[in-house]
Amino acid sequence: MGSLFNELDTFLSTNFTHLVIGGGTAGLVVATRLAENKSITVGVLEAGHAAYDHPGINVPGRFGETLGTEHDWQFATIPQPGLSGRSLPWPRGKVLGGTSALNFLTWNRACKEDYDAWEELGCDGWGWEGLLPCFMRSERLHKSSPSHQATNSSYFNPKFHGKDGPVHSAYSSQYGASHPYWHKTLNSLGVETNRSHFGGSNVGAWTSLTSVEPERRERSYSATAYYRPNAGKANLVVLTGATVQGIILEPSPEGEWIAKGARFVHQRREHSVSNVSGEVILCGGSVSSPQLLELSGIGNPEILKAAGIQVKVVNPAVGENLQEHMSTQHPVFSSLPQSFRPFLTHISPVTMMVYEIDPSIPTIESLRTSPSLAVAADHEYETTRSGLWTTLPSSVAYLPFSHYLPPSTLPQTISSLPASTPQTDPRHKREAILRRRFTHDQNLGQIEYNFDLSNYSPFYTSEPGKKYATMMQMLQYPFSTGCIHIPPSREPGKPTAVDEKPLIDPKYYEGEGGAVDFEMMSLAQRFADKIARTAPLKSIIVKRVWPPLPSSSSPSPPPPPNAPTTSAVSVQETTDNEASEEHKEEQEEDFSSWVRANTVTDWHPVGTCAMGGRSIDDGYVVDARLRVYGVRGLRVVDASVMPLQISAHLQATVYAIGEKGAGMIKEDWEKTKSRGV
Repeated sequence: MGSLFNELDTFLSTNFTHLVIGGGTAGLVVATRLAENKSITVGVLEAGHAAYDHPGINVPGRFGETLGTEHDWQFATIPQPGLSGRSLPWPRGKVLGGTSALNFLTWNRACKEDYDAWEELGCDGWGWEGLLPCFMRSERLHKSSPSHQATNSSYFNPKFHGKDGPVHSAYSSQYGASHPYWHKTLNSLGVETNRSHFGGSNVGAWTSLTSVEPERRERSYSATAYYRPNAGKANLVVLTGATVQGIILEPSPEGEWIAKGARFVHQRREHSVSNVSGEVILCGGSVSSPQLLELSGIGNPEILKAAGIQVKVVNPAVGENLQEHMSTQHPVFSSLPQSFRPFLTHISPVTMMVYEIDPSIPTIESLRTSPSLAVAADHEYETTRSGLWTTLPSSVAYLPFSHYLPPSTLPQTISSLPASTPQTDPRHKREAILRRRFTHDQNLGQIEYNFDLSNYSPFYTSEPGKKYATMMQMLQYPFSTGCIHIPPSREPGKPTAVDEKPLIDPKYYEGEGGAVDFEMMSLAQRFADKIARTAPLKSIIVKRVWPPLPSSSSPSPPPPPNAPTTSAVSVQETTDNEASEEHKEEQEEDFSSWVRANTVTDWHPVGTCAMGGRSIDDGYVVDARLRVYGVRGLRVVDASVMPLQISAHLQATVYAIGEKGAGMIKEDWEKTKSRGV
């Protein structure tokens, strides 16, 4: 068992106390921490394979190259009425390490109030104070030097960071030409630089930490940080290339269901592990975890019966409560190959504005179009671990709506919301928290802005010889709530199988709550553009190209065939760069049509196996100890348990969930042993 990858025979012959389904971000945290207890033997089933030597994973500046490949599940939403019928790709990691191997390496946390809201929903111990030790346990911060801080605003407060955890966090050693202007520009717009954005408030402008090991300048993710240093342990057995078909549930004499193992396919043959003496821990993520619960007979009876699945545990909450960040992005993804850009979708709505910039500025996009520059950059990275391949998006700001909206706007918006659900409805507390966030005195990061060099937009095609930058905008607390469910059976008598992709329906901009999301995204877009029109950042910008300016003297290049039309965009803004700020504000541009046509997802889905309540009747899937209601010996530990969306990129929080979940499982295992069960 000491080899890095354990063969099928070894896996099948091992008597496991615990079985982890999914060797992704949280799954490898749970498995590695459980294996610290020598009385535990843990097995891990992962559908993907290891990719330790893949440059598209390891090299920071090559983030995104694995999207749409064999390392990606390549999910997609059903057509979205709120997005004019568009269907969005939903990348998720199908590789050892999961999505932590595919993400864009952003390392941050949400506001204290976001986690405290979970406790309000019945998740005892999951507030800021309860999670902070778990955040710190997962992290190994590499401190920036005083000179680096002075130059790049790379501030930190060591009080809120871990120093010896598995995942490396570090500031980039090099930044793009736009970053030196970011903080001064935001400061001039009344946005202060946050010198402790990990300390309970991420509001303000800051330079992003990244999940990068600083000596080799390589991605630090769950496979390399947690599993690989512990792969030789005899009580930690990982089988890759194993796609789980369902969880084995056996009835107890008392009439309850007990999780005993899993059925899986490996090299096209079906196998099973059914002798787990402790617990089965589901770590499939916000898409696959509800899918596997339903395939195992846990969920809404109507959905299960339509899929030909035997109903074992009735819980209509499974697969519901899907929440995602919404985003619009401006041309910052131009550094990525055109074939990749359709996969640049995040689970929160995102928009991307694109700007043409000074052509002398070096960008990663240049490496995609010039073989000689790419060879030079490869050599620089391999020999000195420096250069463009080490740069990452790091210019970030999280702002409350009140920063750029008149005081009267938020109350008007709240008044347009649908009537509150009855207090007995599980959604009531969640809706109350979302409404509370709209009050004018809430200082929360409701909108994220992220500016980077290159064209990130899937809807705008770069012109040869030109350079671009992108302004991304992401809504953090959406009212839009969707669902993920298995599809109906295709043939009578043939149940739906795991290879039939789940139906992902985020319901972007739908309903009265979705209308509020749409309004906030449209209004926030004006401030995104204002940032780019403000000195000193505007000094490197030639013009905005997406959405196109109304009086552009030369036509913009045609968008890809699948791009939405923007003919309905209403543009009223003057193009006179010398016009007064008062005149510009009098003629604010209406971005609403463009927002609807250009919103994508922010790759941050949560909530489909939501934690909360005290019983299955309360409308949640797992309790505060992550135990699945109605089943003994089964837990879910991943982003799907988050009952409310947070104002942050998810990976640091998912690591913390893994740490906290593993601690609970070990505690309960020791209690079981002490009772002699």
